[in-house]
Amino acid sequence: MTLMKRNELFPTWSKFFNDFIDKDIFDYSNRHFSNTNTTLPAVNIKEDDGGYMVEMAVPGMEKADFRINLENNMLCISSEKKSESEKKDDNYSRKEFSYQSFSRSFSLPESADESKIDAKYQNGILIINIPKKEEAKPKPPRYIEIS
Repeated sequence: MTLMKRNELFPTWSKFFNDFIDKDIFDYSNRHFSNTNTTLPAVNIKEDDGGYMVEMAVPGMEKADFRINLENNMLCISSEKKSESEKKDDNYSRKEFSYQSFSRSFSLPESADESKIDAKYQNGILIINIPKKEEAKPKPPRYIEIS
């Protein structure tokens, strides 16, 4: 007969509870924030045979709020938005302002065709398409005849 520890009898439940406690609900670290305690936009990067697609969730912004630069194989996406409002009434005056900015940089792979990058902003998502160079795209198999 082999002796087993109690937590080894139900490894699935033990793992479930440990994973639950270790997840984001109890995560008080700053991993979702920049050094200035501002939230950075979430980014998805997808690759297929034709190229790469960068999706950035930035709701409430406008096309004019973004700046996209490409320099030395680095794609830099930044934004700066300022807003100010003032309300005056007989007994009080209120002035509010806010300032939002972020900058994210990505190193492009050698297979990226820098000359054909395009971007669009739609429904709160900035989409940047980065096509691959023709020589980097997969070629269909070809039959070689033996002579």
